[in-house]
Amino acid sequence: MKHYITDSNPMRAQFSALANHQARHFSYSFDAGVATLTLNRPERKNPLTFDSYAELRDLFRALELATDVKVVVLTGAGGNFCSGGDVHEIIGPLTQMTMPEMLEFTRMTGNLVKAMRLCPQPIVAAIDGICAGAGAMMALAADMRLGTPRAKTAFLFTRVGLAGADMGACALLPRLIGQGRASELLFTGRAMSADEGLQWGFFNALHAPDEVLSAAQALAQKLASGPTFAHGMTKTMLHQEWAMTLDQAIEAEAQAQAICMHTQDFKRAYNAFAAKQTPAFGGD
Repeated sequence: MKHYITDSNPMRAQFSALANHQARHFSYSFDAGVATLTLNRPERKNPLTFDSYAELRDLFRALELATDVKVVVLTGAGGNFCSGGDVHEIIGPLTQMTMPEMLEFTRMTGNLVKAMRLCPQPIVAAIDGICAGAGAMMALAADMRLGTPRAKTAFLFTRVGLAGADMGACALLPRLIGQGRASELLFTGRAMSADEGLQWGFFNALHAPDEVLSAAQALAQKLASGPTFAHGMTKTMLHQEWAMTLDQAIEAEAQAQAICMHTQDFKRAYNAFAAKQTPAFGGD
């Protein structure tokens, strides 16, 4: 087996800024604090490979140090989001691997989700067309999701003979859409329609296919102009409080808010309010 799944990550040590990042296995652009990641194998509906999994994981890990990146937009090219793991480049080779090699792979895919949840930047997914398998999990790992009426989201692991428990699906999906609905999707592997996704809380909003990316970027720009240190704290609390009691959560939030009160953005907001002006946040 050729090992793509290393944990050596020179980006973490070398990059505190990712404005000029050169991606190899997807497209990367940067504008006014917003990084846009585009999965760009449209002829195959943007499937993931061993290499793209690893590069995405490493990039999201590097974002922890990237103070220039305030918000991330994740999307796919050619009218689809992501069809999941490439059948020929991942599924086929997996059938020939040993158990330790398979475990190395499944841990790596889970590490992508963890990296997305642990990076401080809010992630907005712009989802059109097919959003399946690992693609559905990347969408689920985002903080907000904008879809289109033709978006079809499927956690189709059981359709290839696997458990619905993949990349954190059994933890994340019930929290977002409810236990019963999540159970149905994970057991059957059927596609969730865009209307269902909106009604169930998977999608924050639906937009026309030619408008969904611009809507996601507009939302991202709005977030990027806000108190980004505090946004990072909000994301951290949303993630950590799943495992807390109410008393623990209230105490954690008291500490988090006290930290945010020590920022310059808190002072800027007060001064702007006193002057009847709109605050210009700096993220510090």
